[in-house]
Amino acid sequence: MNTTEQFNNTWRKVASTIYKKPVDSKIFGGVEFDVTELENYISQKRKEGLKITLTHFFVLVLARALKTDVPVFNTYLRRGRIISRPTIDAAVSVLQANGSMGTIQVSKADSLNYREVELIMRNEIQQSRKGEENKTMQRKKFLAILPWPLRNWFFYLYKTVTINWGFSIPFLGISANSFGSFAVTNIGSLGIDYGYPALLPTSNVSFVLVMGGIQKKPVVVNDEIVIRRMMSVTIVFDHRLADASHAARLLRYIKQAIKNPGEFEE
Repeated sequence: MNTTEQFNNTWRKVASTIYKKPVDSKIFGGVEFDVTELENYISQKRKEGLKITLTHFFVLVLARALKTDVPVFNTYLRRGRIISRPTIDAAVSVLQANGSMGTIQVSKADSLNYREVELIMRNEIQQSRKGEENKTMQRKKFLAILPWPLRNWFFYLYKTVTINWGFSIPFLGISANSFGSFAVTNIGSLGIDYGYPALLPTSNVSFVLVMGGIQKKPVVVNDEIVIRRMMSVTIVFDHRLADASHAARLLRYIKQAIKNPGEFEE
């Protein structure tokens, strides 16, 4: 396979169609969390046979936050009005066997515990890596096989009908609510310390949260300088739905949850 063909894979063809110049309403933010004790907690659970990771933790925490503290993020815009979603669903980026990125969905994530979310994500990842993604995620393959002019026209029609107007197309398995409430991606697992995400134009997710790398850093704890494991987290959210104050409330919720990870066992 030559270099040009390698570059023009399925996702690159889709990305060249859906992404335009950055004119959408976005707000970016970032923070560092001390995950020293959280990692110890996860390590202990893994020794007990519960194979959870930081990604499982963040999926649960974000879903619970939308349920109790920041329901404004469980909404989307339809024909100029903000609409509440019927459920809290998470889109999670996962690494495929060929090295590319795919996406799985965790439905009703706010009602799950660690064991349930680990089982669901494990099954979804296995299906995704076998090329058996759900209908929502498979649409990129359909878009990629269309000739270039048709890709643009089809995407414009799809985005207008579903994203802008908020209508569903049942026989194609697509709707304004297809991708879920929010998206999570762990770029730290790829060796990237810090990154800013994009709001996918084909979805109505209210925010995308990026889990960055973890590094040992000197921090002040109880007026003493100690070495802690610090994790960078960045977020981009749709400013049409929420303000910086809502994002700050979400990040405060995460900070408290990191101190009390046992709350999500039930």
